[in-house]
Amino acid sequence: MLWLRGKSYSQDLRERVFAGADDGEPVGRIAATLRVSVSYVSKVLSRRKRTGEETARPQRCHLVPKLSGPHAAILEQVNKHPDATIAELRAWLLQTHKVSASTGLINKTPAALDLTLKKVHPRCRASARGRGQGPHRMARAAARVDPIEACLHR
Repeated sequence: MLWLRGKSYSQDLRERVFAGADDGEPVGRIAATLRVSVSYVSKVLSRRKRTGEETARPQRCHLVPKLSGPHAAILEQVNKHPDATIAELRAWLLQTHKVSASTGLINKTPAALDLTLKKVHPRCRASARGRGQGPHRMARAAARVDPIEACLHR
């Protein structure tokens, strides 16, 4: 049985663990049969013995994302200024909403809002990927590149 982080096992699996234990099977055999850890089986059985609970408890300690409050304002700001950098977005957030956020958090927030901050100059659109260029070919190409063609812009 595959365990997903933050998600409890199904109630059906718990009932099969209880049925095996009620039939007198050892914990190790129940775990092997159901393809779960021995630790899981013993914890489920000890909780039933201690408290009588046979269902999973609700998940605890869910943290609300730090920027969930100003999501709408961030979306509006990015739509208003689509060429803003991460640093500019951080400064705006601190100035207007008094929220300090790391660069990583600011990088993840637009993805959560289905936005992209990737900027590609119109003359430098990404092309189809081909074979990787060796270092010699790249060095020769860099020597021949005109700064305007290199898309160096502020």
